[in-house]
This record gives sequence, C-alpha cells and structure tokens, in this order.
Amino acid sequence: MAVDLLLGLQWGDEGKGKIVDVLTSKYDIVARFQGGPNAGHTLEFDGIKHVLRTIPSGIFHKNTINLIGNGVVIDPVVFVKELEGLDKFKLDYRKNLFISRKAHIILPTHRLLDAASETSKGKAKIGSTLKGIGPTYMDKTGRNGIRIGDLEFENWQKKYRALADKHEALIGFYNVDIQYNLEEMEKEFFEAVEVLKTMRFIDSEDYLYQAQKEGKSILAEGAQGSLLDVDFGTYPFVTSSNTTAAGACTGLGIPPNKIKEVYGIFKAYTTRVGSGPFPTELFDKAGEQMAKLGNEFGAVTGRPRRCGWLDLVALKYATQVNGVTQLMMIKGDVLSGFKTLKVCIAYKYKGETIRHLPFNIEPENVSPIYKELPGWKEDLTKLKDANNLPKELINYIDFLEKELEIPIKLVSVGPDRTQTIHR
Repeated sequence: MAVDLLLGLQWGDEGKGKIVDVLTSKYDIVARFQGGPNAGHTLEFDGIKHVLRTIPSGIFHKNTINLIGNGVVIDPVVFVKELEGLDKFKLDYRKNLFISRKAHIILPTHRLLDAASETSKGKAKIGSTLKGIGPTYMDKTGRNGIRIGDLEFENWQKKYRALADKHEALIGFYNVDIQYNLEEMEKEFFEAVEVLKTMRFIDSEDYLYQAQKEGKSILAEGAQGSLLDVDFGTYPFVTSSNTTAAGACTGLGIPPNKIKEVYGIFKAYTTRVGSGPFPTELFDKAGEQMAKLGNEFGAVTGRPRRCGWLDLVALKYATQVNGVTQLMMIKGDVLSGFKTLKVCIAYKYKGETIRHLPFNIEPENVSPIYKELPGWKEDLTKLKDANNLPKELINYIDFLEKELEIPIKLVSVGPDRTQTIHR
C-alpha cells in the first residue's frame, strides 16, 4: 500500500492542520515526520479552535492511529500540556496515539541553549521560536541525543545529567545574561516524563512496514514549510529539519518508492514569520489588510506574520523539490475585496530576468516581477460548490494551474473543516 504525503510549500503556516483533518477520514494512520513544538497546526470545527504542536492532526478521528515519527523532536512538558488540552474532549488518545522510540527528546537545557545562542547573535538573529529544537537536532547529529526509547532503561537519568551538565557549560560559552532556574525547570520536566512514559512507544518503522503489508492507508504529515527546509530553504533563516518530501522517508523510515500522492498546501498569498528574505513582502495597506483578514499571527508564538503577494517563483521551486502531484489552496477568502491582485512570476536577479529560485534572494539581489489579475468582491465563506466561485477567482486558479502545471484540487474558503471546496 502506498503512502500519501502532505506538506507546506511556503514558509510554514499554510493551513496543513486543517487539510489533514479534512482528509483524515480516508486514512488508517496519520504520521508526523519532522519538526517539534514550534509547529502550530490549527484545526477548527464545531465552533472550537484547536492548536496542535506535536500530536498529528488526525487525533480527533477516533478510528485513526496517530503516530509521532522518529524525525520529530518532543518536549515532554509541551506534550503533556497538549494532552491536557485534549482531555476535555474525552479522547482516548492512549489507544490511538503512538510514539516512535527513535524520536529525540528536548531537554530544559536545550531551550536555554536556544535562548543563549539567539541572544548572542544580536541584530543578526535568525528568528528562532526558542523551543530548543535547533540544539536538540544538533545533539541528534552530534550523536549525543536522548531518545524516547532511552526512557525504558534505568540509566536514562545518568545520560540526562551528563548532557545537561554539558549544556550548562556551553551556555557559559555564549557569555550572555540568561536568567533561569534549572532546578524548577527540571522538576516540571521529570514530572512530564513520567506522564510521557504512560504512552505507547513503538518501533515505528517496523509498525509502518507491517501496516503497508496489511493494506492500511497512511498519510505522512509535515510541519513548517518547504522554504524552511534546512537544505533547500532560505538558509540560514530556516528550521533544523528536512521539511520537504525527502524528510518523510528519513523521518518515518518509508522507502521513496512507497510514496504516491504528494499534496502541496499553499496560501493564495504569501506569509512569513520571523527573520529572513521575503521578495514579495508588502509594507502598505494591502499587506495590512491581508494580515487583518487572515488573522496572521503564529498559532504557537503569537508573532505577527509578514504578508505579501503570491510568489510563483518560490512556489514552483517547492513543487519541483517535493514532486507535488496535487495542490490545495488555502485562504482564498482573505483576498476577497482586492480590486487587483498581483502574482510574482519572475525575479530581476543581478540584472537578469530569471524564473527559478536562486542561491540568494536577499533584497539587494532580487526584486519581484509581477503580473496583475482582477480581484473579486464576493464573500466566499458560505460557498460550498466550486461552480459558485466568482469567475475572477476561477481565472486566478486557472492561471496558477497553468504556471505550476499541477492541478489545484481543493480550495479553502474559511478556517472550519466545512469551509472546504473540492474541485
């Protein structure tokens, strides 16, 4: 049985959580393959808004198994708070939420290291969410990390102490004023670990292999966005994991030849949180209108998102790197009311016109070349049928499909799971 993959094609915040929730009824298993609690997957239904950080977005479907894969990094404190948020909905998550033994654990000192490193950079900071994710991946690649499976052995606290002591020495190296009470942080951490140990830990790569043999359907869920990929994103303003399709193979242990559909999620415009280049960013009323109507604030951090016109150069790059087979456009409703829409179709790069994403897209090297399209006035949020979409929106979608050479199969016209139009 093939595995389908869903990921974001921009700088994150594309609406992946909602789409996973919409698609979950088709799948037996939903598996997160990378990232950590810097993810904020927002789902809305029955008038209630849910924000998931580590737990896969299929958790509200009782017949679906949700798996946190080996490529994910887990903060026990954040994870337990997430579980507590689910308790009020009487979800039996111990029955349908599994955790890979090979997933790495975020320690309190990882968060302190993150803060020390970012503070030391001053104005050159990269916009870390300060969740300890970068330092955890550094320990993973440095072969020092502590994994979920370690919690099943008696010596894990000895490993913890050695690594935490090393981290404290490194914090001193940064020579910045970071105030903290590690004893207090550790008390909360160890209490959370005891709750974490009541969950079901599995050898996830074997579990997924057996599930495929049994013909079960699997959806791999990505976090962040393709332009934040540590290899293919706008480095160094990226996350610490592989957010692209290849990350699903290493983050779950799935062979590349088992991936079938690659669902690419993108907003009808573009947003970015934190630092880093953003060629189509707007600093005028149009950008303010997008931010206001789109409620563009980070689901986890609360930070305001920078807004701009759709960047087709960057979007096409992301579809190519990921091998996207189907596109899904989110927040089409936010563009209602704009008389004219702009779409970046090329860059002016060092005096040349180019249509591919170059090595460096800092503003001194790149300026966007736009095509203008007519906008629409209609409120889309009550629409249920693709045939009722305004002709200007249909033209907008047709133009994007022609440029990207990939069909747009779904259009989201609001945050609720019912505000979804299939084409």
